Amino acid sequence: MTGYFTHRDCWKHEMGPGHPECPERLDAIEDRLLISGLNQVLARREPPPAPLADIELAHHRLHVAALRGLSDSLRDEIAAGGPTHAQLDPDTSLNVHTWDAALRAAGAALAATDAVLAGELENAFCAVRPPGHHACRDHAMGFCFFNNVAVAAKYALERHGLQRVAVVDFDVHHGNGTEDIVAGDERILMVGFFQHPFYPEGGSRSTAGNLVNLPVPAYTRGQQVRDLIEHAWIPRLEAFAPEMIFISAGFDAHRDDDLGQLGLVEQDYAWITQRIKDVARRHAKGRIVSCLEGGYNLNALGRSVEAHIRVLADV
Repeated sequence: MTGYFTHRDCWKHEMGPGHPECPERLDAIEDRLLISGLNQVLARREPPPAPLADIELAHHRLHVAALRGLSDSLRDEIAAGGPTHAQLDPDTSLNVHTWDAALRAAGAALAATDAVLAGELENAFCAVRPPGHHACRDHAMGFCFFNNVAVAAKYALERHGLQRVAVVDFDVHHGNGTEDIVAGDERILMVGFFQHPFYPEGGSRSTAGNLVNLPVPAYTRGQQVRDLIEHAWIPRLEAFAPEMIFISAGFDAHRDDDLGQLGLVEQDYAWITQRIKDVARRHAKGRIVSCLEGGYNLNALGRSVEAHIRVLADV
C-alpha cells in the first residue's frame, strides 16, 4: 500500500501575495486526488513534528536554532504591530507558521520512513511544504528551510541502521542543499537532472563520487531526459543496490511550468517513477519515500503528482 502524508500546518506557511510557492499547491494536489479517485487507495496519515535531534542529523544545530529564534522574534514583532514576514533572501521568507510547517514537512518524511521500513507501507508520498532540496546544512534558501529528503536519508542510516540509500532528484532546479549535505557520504548515492545554467547559480559545486549530476539545457524534452536517465542513473543505481530510495519530487520541469524551461509531461514523470520503482523492487524491497519539491503551475502539478502516485500505488 502507498501512504500519503500531509498536515494542515503545511497550508499555513506562506511567503506573501503572488509568491509561486503557495498553499494552493497542496489544494491542487488534493483536488486531483479527489477527482481521480486515488484518495480511495491511499493510506492517509498525519505526521508529527520532526524531533530537532533528527533534523540535526542533516543540519547544523546553529541553523536550526537560528530559524527557531527568528520565528519567535517575528511573533513578538507582529504582536507589537511589526511586519508579518521575516525575509531570508530575495525569494524566501517566513511567517509565524513557517516553523511549525517546516517541522511537519520533515516529520512527514521521517514518519513515512518509519512506516515503510516497518513494512506497514510499500512506499509513500509526502504532500508537504515548505519544500526542502535547496536547504543546505547551515542555511535556508530557495523557498526551503529544512531539507526533508536529506533529513530522512540520514535518519534511515543513523536511526534504522541501513547501509546504503539513494536520493533521486527530478526537480527542474539543482538540489544544491541535498548535495551540500550528502556529498562525500558513500552511504548515499544522489542522482539528479536539472536545467543548467539556472537557479541556483553554478549548479553542482561538487565532484564527489557519490553524485550523478545530469545538467541539461533549456527546452530539453522528455525523451532526451529519459535517455540520459537510462544511460547514467540506472547503471549507477543498480550497481549501488540501495536499501531504500528517497525522491525529491519536483514537477517544475513540466512544459507548462513557467518557473523552468524544460519540456516534460505527465507521462515522463510516470516513466521516471516506474524506473525508480523497478530499482527499488530489485534491491530495496520496494521501499520508496517521495517528498514534494517544486511544481508551480497548479494544473500541471496536480496532473503530474497523480501520474507519480498512480505508479507508486500500482493503479
